[in-house]
Amino acid sequence: MDWSSIGRNIRQYRLECDLRQEDLAEAAGLSANYIGMVERGEKTPSLETLVAILNVLHVSADMVLTDVVESGYTVKQSMLAEKVGRLPAAERERIYAVVDVLVQHAGQ
Repeated sequence: MDWSSIGRNIRQYRLECDLRQEDLAEAAGLSANYIGMVERGEKTPSLETLVAILNVLHVSADMVLTDVVESGYTVKQSMLAEKVGRLPAAERERIYAVVDVLVQHAGQ
């Protein structure tokens, strides 16, 4: 298992939540040093610890494991859909229009 990739994903979601390592550590009942080691792939968290981290970040395990599981492409699609879904309706429509054009040209 590629724990450095999982650690990078944890870091990405932590930053998206606008949390410092210290904030995540406190909320998950861990030390900031430990969070840093997990994010760098130097420590492998137990399942219980991983779940605590994911609960603080409000993400599912598949989102963090996206780069190490074979169904990662589907997970990335879900992540993209989630991000687009958070945008205002006008922005979503603009993105859908761009995607439609790209898909049409991809088949040519």
